[in-house]
Amino acid sequence: MSLKSKLIQYRDASYPIVFIESFEEDKSDKIISEIAASERLSVIEWNGASGACDFKTKEPKGTRKLMLCEMLEILSKDNLERKIIVIKDMNEQLSDYQTVARLKQLALKISSGAIKDCIIVMISPTLTIPRDLEKFITVLEQDYISEKEIEQIITEFAEENDIQVASNLKEQIAIALKGLTEMEINNILSLAVSTDGDITKNSLQFIFEQKQQMIMKSGILEMIPLKESINDIGGLENLKKWLGRKSKVFNNINKAKEFGVNMPKGLLIAGVPGCGKSLSAKATASLFEVPLLRLDMGRLMGKYVGESESNMRSAIRLAEAISPCVLWIDELEKAFAGIGSQNGNEVTTRLFGTFLTWMQEKTSPAFVLATANDITKMPPELLRKGRFDEIFFVDLPNAEERKKIFEVHIGKIPKKYLDNIDIKSLVDKTGGYSGADIESVVKDAVENAFCDDAKTVTTKYIIDAINATKSLSDIMKDDLKKMQDEYEKRQLKKAT
Repeated sequence: MSLKSKLIQYRDASYPIVFIESFEEDKSDKIISEIAASERLSVIEWNGASGACDFKTKEPKGTRKLMLCEMLEILSKDNLERKIIVIKDMNEQLSDYQTVARLKQLALKISSGAIKDCIIVMISPTLTIPRDLEKFITVLEQDYISEKEIEQIITEFAEENDIQVASNLKEQIAIALKGLTEMEINNILSLAVSTDGDITKNSLQFIFEQKQQMIMKSGILEMIPLKESINDIGGLENLKKWLGRKSKVFNNINKAKEFGVNMPKGLLIAGVPGCGKSLSAKATASLFEVPLLRLDMGRLMGKYVGESESNMRSAIRLAEAISPCVLWIDELEKAFAGIGSQNGNEVTTRLFGTFLTWMQEKTSPAFVLATANDITKMPPELLRKGRFDEIFFVDLPNAEERKKIFEVHIGKIPKKYLDNIDIKSLVDKTGGYSGADIESVVKDAVENAFCDDAKTVTTKYIIDAINATKSLSDIMKDDLKKMQDEYEKRQLKKAT
């Protein structure tokens, strides 16, 4: 249901206050104007710049700028039937108890039917709800521009600037521009034309940079630079084969949709620390040729009522808007630890509910890749079918995988500084070592050879580094046994 339809529905049902969480005030104003015209309603506005003002012209009313509390006091004495009260820039005003009290008084009259066909619409990019108003406010989100609408914007821009854009390129750029506002889209197209004189494939770089800015400014998600490829993963052949099939869908999204393929929901990689889970997340984004967004659950927590839940919704909306993308959630078990227990945090429980519902219902190409060390600490609801497409268990690397891991990391050493390395002897000496252990061993060997002024890195240097390193299986022997038994019991698919 569109934002316009929801606003009409809530007004008809005597919902007193609707909060539209959006940067695009112009877009919200347009929707409100359309509703007012079709329903024959009048609109009253208050904003931080002008105080009480004319909704269409934004010209101040009266000779003195009224505070929000003062305007609400005046309105309380007027006939407010068939009116829309629009309030912007209100966050600082909502710290005043008198303002909150007057809003509450108006909300009670609207919800009780004492004031008919009236609704208060708050518009702000920042959601802050005083507890006294929590029960009266319904939060709505501004719709992002659809791909078809973006294609129309590109078409109109091209016509205005006398530019020809091939239909396949227009489609590709429209997908890349998803999640941006109309103003941002026009700015990027203008930048592309001023730089290259045309809209070309190079324009995708401007879009990527703008999306990086968008992610940075959100403060919730982080865009991870992609340096790793699927070839940097030693072993895990079952996982790589599975990802290879999913990549065909992501690399041909429109064709896959037309064919009737459901969008992949996501993947949970669980198992032993240091065995390639995080590397797999980065390599997946490279394989799918999409941005990698990292969600830090700690950044979601806010100090105001509803702020954490709002941050979660914003993160989900941003990921969906930017999709196709990979949304990486590291150490998922820590994010939702304690759910369902007596000591469980109420806010965390609500965040979990929001995330769970989204995972179940989402149809967008935002691929969730979660990693976890210990799934025994995770709520069972998260592990059932329908949340993730698959759950893979990553164990300590076997001999063949250790060989491939050594080849990957030794292959990064310039050949002129590399002696003939006996990889078989290295593999034989590293039973119980994790992939991270092996990477560390090779790095230590290279550093030691350099500090000794050696001409090359030899097998002996690497063996000495192995002897100086305690393996993960030695350090976490009991914990690893419990973990492996649990994964075996649950019959999870092995990544190897």
